[in-house]
Amino acid sequence: MAEQDNGAAKTDQQAPQVKMNVLTQFVRDLSFENILSQRGTGGDVQPDVQVKVNLDAKKRSTEHQYEVVTKLAVASKNKESDEPLFLLELEYVGVFHVEGVAQEQLHPFLLIECPRMVFPFVRRIVSDVTRDGGFPPLNLENIDYVQLYRNEIARRQAESEQSDKLDA
Repeated sequence: MAEQDNGAAKTDQQAPQVKMNVLTQFVRDLSFENILSQRGTGGDVQPDVQVKVNLDAKKRSTEHQYEVVTKLAVASKNKESDEPLFLLELEYVGVFHVEGVAQEQLHPFLLIECPRMVFPFVRRIVSDVTRDGGFPPLNLENIDYVQLYRNEIARRQAESEQSDKLDA
């Protein structure tokens, strides 16, 4: 029994321990345009909301620190007339200290786990801004960052294959 425990202890020591801390988070850019109130309207409005999400990550000058940016573009249109109601753009930044992640896993870690950590704050900002802008609060559904990452990888591969065909 003691030999098995020692073997397990050695295995645990060899595997690096992943450490992730959110050092800071902030709104880099926020824009809200209430087109409905500028134009004026009468009657009931049936909104159709489109949300686009982009992610970006880069290493900072300090070792093990990374900046991850979540960019949201939210557009709401009237379902009946297709006229815009409001536009919201948000860049939300999280600065993370990440250690113990293998280099080949760092890119997906930064673009999946880090945005997932700050998403509740992004959701709250979008809800508050839309409510304060004169609309019902927009409560974003959870974002599937894994699928978003897979879609981006697939898009880049297709783009690369297309450019290879054009070069040939």
